[in-house]
Amino acid sequence: MSFAARLDAELAQFRRDGVYKRLNYLEAPQAARTRMEGRGDVVILSSNNYLGLCSEPEVVAAGKRGLDEFGAGTGSVRFICGTFTVHRDLEEALARFVGCESSLTYVSCWNANEGLCPTLLGEQDIVISDQLNHASIIDSVRLAKTITKCQTAVYRHSDMADLEDRLRAASAARLKLIFTDGVFSMEGDIAKLPDIVTLARKYDAVVAVDDSHATGVLGKTGRGSAEHYGLLGEVDIITSTLGKALGGAAGGFTAGPAPLADYLTQRSRPQLFSNALPPAVAASALAAVRHVERHPELVARLHENARYFRERLIALGFKPLPGDTPIVPVILGETAKAIRMSELLLDEGVFVTGFGYPVVPQGHARIRCQLSAAHTPEDLDFALAAFRRVGTKLGLV
Repeated sequence: MSFAARLDAELAQFRRDGVYKRLNYLEAPQAARTRMEGRGDVVILSSNNYLGLCSEPEVVAAGKRGLDEFGAGTGSVRFICGTFTVHRDLEEALARFVGCESSLTYVSCWNANEGLCPTLLGEQDIVISDQLNHASIIDSVRLAKTITKCQTAVYRHSDMADLEDRLRAASAARLKLIFTDGVFSMEGDIAKLPDIVTLARKYDAVVAVDDSHATGVLGKTGRGSAEHYGLLGEVDIITSTLGKALGGAAGGFTAGPAPLADYLTQRSRPQLFSNALPPAVAASALAAVRHVERHPELVARLHENARYFRERLIALGFKPLPGDTPIVPVILGETAKAIRMSELLLDEGVFVTGFGYPVVPQGHARIRCQLSAAHTPEDLDFALAAFRRVGTKLGLV
């Protein structure tokens, strides 16, 4: 069998298994409503555009100015060819925003996460990871284990007794790094950060939080899971993204104590061997941070929309997972049922994605709804009416 034929056979199996991913092409900006090729106008319930800043004129204009002022990109890595002042300005703003002393940007939060564990950990060290952490954290841990021969451990999801057992067993390690998501994207639940920080202090460990689904989302002013719990400035390391609430373009960052950004600049391979974030993206992300700082009411509106949508889904007879985030998963069990529901909702003009195994555990397939501050009451009621019709058709309500 040829290489291409083997790939075609595996793709055919993906389709039979119900895990084949079809791309839907948009003809307009990412927003609460947009235009989809072959579909016309649709309400989007599947985007991480939590604050509606993807199409915010102020953010878009800043990106255009960044392109005009700095050009398309650096042409090489920052320490070789020079770094733009907009990157420095963005990194200072991000550090301040999440309550840290320094930050360093990457082309994605995946790169930020993969650049953390292999850079900080050696054979005498251990990283202890939540069972439901994002794939980028899992790959960062795997990479560190392979390259630096560090020790690794996994604790049951949000199980603080299990985490304490892992810390106690690792008492001889030089550096004990606890790595967790701030918000777990498939469940919509929030890490037990106060308990994690308390355990870290007890066992002389360092806490790293991937706040990608919390930055711009949690806390009164959107500064993330630390602000949500009143712990701003008390989390050792925060990684996060610029590709969700902060403009939705691309990029990520790692923030922490003053020496951390400098240390990562010296040793982090994704930073050392990749071009910098495009300056247009850096400029638009900087404008997004400043916009959130001036408009905390966007965060309040986001949570009002999430509460309304969750409550109305329950009233219709659906059973979304409980939570305090704008991620509202509706568990359906079977992958085929989740995919079918997403297809029927799209026929109704609502774009929301169904997820099954291996993205989520067997038997826990779901529709994951994600709310935005940009959704109007009309958008939400339109989507809810579609859920009612499709749920009735599938015998779910």
